[in-house]
Amino acid sequence: MKVLSSLIAAAILCLATPVLAQQIEGIPNFKNCKDDSLDRAMTDGITLGISPSPPYSSLDPNTKKAEGLDVEIHEAALNWIGIKNIKYEVAPFGQLIPLMLSKRIDVVASNIHQTPDRLKVVTFTTPAWWYGPAIVTQKGNPMAIKSFDDLKGKKVGAIAGSAADEYLRKIGVEDTPFQEDAAEFAGISSGKVDAILEDDVKVVDYMKANKGSPIEIVAGVAVPEELIFKYGYGYARYALRPDDCQLRLAYSVALHELWGAGVVSNILKKYGLSNRNLTYFPLD
Repeated sequence: MKVLSSLIAAAILCLATPVLAQQIEGIPNFKNCKDDSLDRAMTDGITLGISPSPPYSSLDPNTKKAEGLDVEIHEAALNWIGIKNIKYEVAPFGQLIPLMLSKRIDVVASNIHQTPDRLKVVTFTTPAWWYGPAIVTQKGNPMAIKSFDDLKGKKVGAIAGSAADEYLRKIGVEDTPFQEDAAEFAGISSGKVDAILEDDVKVVDYMKANKGSPIEIVAGVAVPEELIFKYGYGYARYALRPDDCQLRLAYSVALHELWGAGVVSNILKKYGLSNRNLTYFPLD
């Protein structure tokens, strides 16, 4: 884990950190919160939707048990609330919101960022933790990509329905959508795409597990503030249906309590991260 932590720290430092104003990303959303969603979850249990995306969330093929960083945060939060009956449904990331809106799942439990498109159809909990974006190329950066503007006109991959996918489309990049991480990393490794835009944590975890992989994170890329605060790489949160206000508020209080008690910090460190991943405004 110490090696992974060092790699992630190096990856984050590779991205040129913008001078961030102390912006508040969240939106007040608690009026007329009189639904019965929390009562239903307490009585009937809850179904969490996750995508196969280590180290965030996955399903152990042998035990069939859900595991990962986000899974542990959810289980700690639900335990604090008092919701004991937890079920999981696994699907590609881009299918999780439709599954929730159709009521097959109750929460998008793989971490998800607040973006303009998503705010039209779902609501979000308070922040759970944070990570940043990484532009990934084949080793040696053969296309000489050094900025987000350089992605225009290139073949760029992203997970379908992800924050990266939404932001690339916003800046005029026609990206190649991948349904799962394995296909995305295979795409950049084989040269099917010139670059991918992915989570730094996920990329470093993949590179650690695949030491011979012919890919690298592009160093020195300035991250646009709008990418952090508006179009996708702000805080990692979880999503619920707009009508499930009571459940969302309970989740939000639980996450804040876990953050304050050091529980989230301990989970992050278990997965090789650090307190740097608690907030995009670095802690002293």
